[in-house]
Amino acid sequence: MRARVRALRAQGLNIRSVARALSLPYTTVWHWCVDRPQPAVLGSAARCFRCRWDQEQLSDPAAYAYLLGLYLGDGHLVTTARVPVLRIYCSDSWPNLIDLCERAMKEVLASSVQRVQKKGCVGVQSYGKHWPCLLPQHGPGKKHERPIVLADWQRQILKAHPGSFLRGLFHSDGCRVSNRVTVRGKEYVYPRYMFTNESTDIMELCQWALDLLDIAWKMNRRNCLSVARRGAVAALDRHVGPKS
Repeated sequence: MRARVRALRAQGLNIRSVARALSLPYTTVWHWCVDRPQPAVLGSAARCFRCRWDQEQLSDPAAYAYLLGLYLGDGHLVTTARVPVLRIYCSDSWPNLIDLCERAMKEVLASSVQRVQKKGCVGVQSYGKHWPCLLPQHGPGKKHERPIVLADWQRQILKAHPGSFLRGLFHSDGCRVSNRVTVRGKEYVYPRYMFTNESTDIMELCQWALDLLDIAWKMNRRNCLSVARRGAVAALDRHVGPKS
């Protein structure tokens, strides 16, 4: 729990917001973060000067935005090992997506990337001590069971590259389908984007990025977003593109 508190503080939340998010007393959070803060360690974005990533320091901010979208969808960051490892799972049905994921990892941080074959999917993974700094949304448990909040520097990057972020989200937890409807006996087919995620925070980030690009969307269900208007689909096509 202390690690979760300090992770949220590192993302820029104040003590009261952290206490409310985790249902903890204000004094407990203050004690862990102010009275007895965690010692400075390599890999802490709040303390390590090498980890204060921003748009100027990243060699390819668009690749980072894309990778963040993939991570929020199908990614997992293991920090219990001696060297943290980022894993993103891609279906065998989309070989091009596997290549795109590996390329993004290398453009952002990785010097080497491994592919681990699983049943029906490939785990694209990379070891690196600074992955936790670049992805402060990591934490114990499932993403939809914990707050997902952008750091200020992440929000600046996504504002500049919302299309790349949406590409990562839709390449992981989204799809482009052909919708079929019958009107007065005549069948019509039109393309449609769907994005499904159990995390309310991640869903709101997807909505926010779509709004930045003036792309119309609507919620079909609590966990499912749809982009169906012809102009909106055409606009999203320009940013997302095929998985394979």
